[in-house]
Amino acid sequence: MEFLKQIEASLYNIVNTINAYMADYVLIVLLVGIGLYFSFKTRFVQVRCFGEGLKQVFGNVSLKGKKQKSGMSSFQAVATAIAGQVGTGNIVGASGAILVGGPGAIFWMWIIAFLGMATIYAEAVLAQETRQVDADGNVAGGPIYYIKRAFSGKFGTFLAGFFAIATVIALGFVGGMVQSNSIGATFNTAFGIPTWVTGVVVAAIVGFIVIGGAQRIASAAEKIVPFMAILYIVGGLVVLAVNITKIPETIGMIFKFAFQPQALIGGGIGVALKTAISQGAKRGLFSNEAGMGSTPHAHAMANVDNPHKQGVAAMIGVFLDTFVVLTMTALVVISCLYAGNGPLSVAGDPAVVSAAAGLDKTNMAQTAFGSVFGGWLGNAYVAVCLMFFAFTTIISWNLFGEINFKYLFGAKSKIVYAIISVVCVFLGAILYNDLVWVVQDTLNQFMVIPNVIALAALSGLVVKSSKNKERLDK
Repeated sequence: MEFLKQIEASLYNIVNTINAYMADYVLIVLLVGIGLYFSFKTRFVQVRCFGEGLKQVFGNVSLKGKKQKSGMSSFQAVATAIAGQVGTGNIVGASGAILVGGPGAIFWMWIIAFLGMATIYAEAVLAQETRQVDADGNVAGGPIYYIKRAFSGKFGTFLAGFFAIATVIALGFVGGMVQSNSIGATFNTAFGIPTWVTGVVVAAIVGFIVIGGAQRIASAAEKIVPFMAILYIVGGLVVLAVNITKIPETIGMIFKFAFQPQALIGGGIGVALKTAISQGAKRGLFSNEAGMGSTPHAHAMANVDNPHKQGVAAMIGVFLDTFVVLTMTALVVISCLYAGNGPLSVAGDPAVVSAAAGLDKTNMAQTAFGSVFGGWLGNAYVAVCLMFFAFTTIISWNLFGEINFKYLFGAKSKIVYAIISVVCVFLGAILYNDLVWVVQDTLNQFMVIPNVIALAALSGLVVKSSKNKERLDK
């Protein structure tokens, strides 16, 4: 047993080192680079076509969309994508970024998200352009298809296989464990429910939904996503209304500590700034997933007149995820725990300060909401919101993983994948393992590499789609 613990500790150190290097250097270069590239190539489509994107999404809102012969409606695809984007990263991830990188990390999340809106436009357009329909009318698409479109031969096969393996493990298996662990832990804290009970219930519901295929997942997403977003936003607005006098200071801290993080988290300006930016990049990716290659699987299934329409709809998913839901978490946490004489307002090593205050990334949001709602209600409220966020992420990630699993092992492997993924959901609820969390984080980042390479190679298709739409509008 001791030998296994030593192996686990060694693996954790190795994977964590890779994770840190990817977040601090590779991820920042790739995400910022590709976001800037497509922003300029599309003449800032995230600004020019923002209104069109809002109309495309909210002009098609329906909690009971018509059953599609194949694929999904545009709104169902956006809801499924948002279901994957809005997860524990919007609560636990945002809190962790603030704790480690200071309130300024949120500013860098905003930058990543703004650029990411152009990136996800490209992802959705290419997913539409390269999607495939089989003999039975089933629609499938995503990075594996546009990677092979970009690169023929062995190199394309290798990149697509690399992406598929990383996606299956990161989203289909380990991702489900991470999300269900958050549900089990928060429900145990808030209501005293044993984690194994939560695990059984969540796994059973997930199993029922995913066995029904993409259309059942889309149907669940279009109903749950609007409800959970409104529930969380309303609660956040109540907290901000109570802390209305702290809002100017809260917003000021985000901008101030984006460029002067050392004034709060300690260390030299270089190290502190790198920490703030890397936390914003890493947690921003985990939250909105732009550039990661996950949500194109959903956007490929949308039944739209042209790829541009789904591209602008996809941008709104990133906007809602980061600029609305994640920002709500940030404002609540910073106004309650940092502004004024909050328990985390003391300058110094974040680990030392947070330990002294009895806070970590898992309980920061609950403590913040609890400061207004009361301890029990704050815990319960965050637990319920996190349950919806994590659950919808599980079912959408399960779909994304399944598409790649079938690419690797054939259509008949679906039942094998379903069994493994549901078992992982159960195990995740009852087991906590730092190695699992860091593996998932690292594989998320590995997904970015082949995805971004293919996006850059097919940029001409993206620009052509945008220009074709402009010609139609004239």
